[in-house]
Amino acid sequence: MLKSLLGAWALAACSAQESIAVEEHLGTCGPCAEEALRLREAVGLLHPAESLDLDPGLRTRVLESCLGRRPPRIPLPDWAAPYDAETARLDALLQDIGDAEWHAPVRLRWFEDDGPVSRKTTVAGVIAHLLAVDGLVGTALGLEDPLGPEAPRVPGPTRRTEAYWRASHFPPTRAVRGPWRDQTHELIRTVSFAGGGSGRLAVEYGVPAEAPAEDGGGSVQLPLRDSMVERAFECWIHAEDIADAVDYPYEPPSPRHLHHMIDLAARMLPATLAERRRAGRAAPSRELVAAGAPGRSLRLEVEGVGGGEWFIPLDSPGASGSAECEVAHIALDGVEFCRLAAGHVAPEEAAAGQMGDREAIRDVLFAAASLSRL
Repeated sequence: MLKSLLGAWALAACSAQESIAVEEHLGTCGPCAEEALRLREAVGLLHPAESLDLDPGLRTRVLESCLGRRPPRIPLPDWAAPYDAETARLDALLQDIGDAEWHAPVRLRWFEDDGPVSRKTTVAGVIAHLLAVDGLVGTALGLEDPLGPEAPRVPGPTRRTEAYWRASHFPPTRAVRGPWRDQTHELIRTVSFAGGGSGRLAVEYGVPAEAPAEDGGGSVQLPLRDSMVERAFECWIHAEDIADAVDYPYEPPSPRHLHHMIDLAARMLPATLAERRRAGRAAPSRELVAAGAPGRSLRLEVEGVGGGEWFIPLDSPGASGSAECEVAHIALDGVEFCRLAAGHVAPEEAAAGQMGDREAIRDVLFAAASLSRL
């Protein structure tokens, strides 16, 4: 009788009393114990292995479900949601790593002067970098600058990061996690109270790191709504850098948030292309048109979840991209495009489908890589 229960026992379908009886019998009967082991192994094959890591879209779906039932009294603007999600995901990763891993070497990579550039730091150094650059958004919102009196006179991500690193008497440790996470919470609270209209507020990024450290023209500004997406993008990219350093699996953002990031990069391409042209790094304009008028365009097709289609004006940032004026077409995966824009993939190595004007394709791929920085 007990042998006939072995199948049910392997499937955990026995009652408590039957399980006790079977297990007592298995301790004294070798043939039944061998049969029970084979049945348990067979049952294990019926259940595919599942990842212990949460789906990156799970948090978004849970929040949407909860907020759909009970809307928040002070809603978070849609453009701030990617930053909220990516900082929470990175913080969860940091919570899982040990003290020694905070000093694991991390190589930050970006694209500069038409070539790859890198800088070696640690996991703690990466969080210090995020803290320093997020401070640009905080100061635009009237929050306290995490750099305090050490803040450089001319703002800028690279200058601020190097100032923060220099000001530390010792290399950053896991203690930097607290100030960084507190600042992310404060940024999210502040933009929530300020409301969606605050998205037009300008965030000053200073002049490029290689430019002379003086006030004046050439400074870079982004509206707050775009700056929050840009900070979410950098948080994800550097979270991947950290995850690689500590051998931890890490997934891309949810499709909706990934789309925000891709859209921002695509919208920044015309101005970046114009800057490269002024620096002699891109081909001269061929057909200048009035601002807002359609001009020669490249169709950027970003495939996969979060993707879409954008028409990039080639000759003037003020022109309008147009399907009728398309002279070239690039198609590539969404995550691949983001890694290109982060300087983690060289323009020549981007796995892109290409058709049309080769010069225009090269210029846009290099412009995408030029969006990256420390």
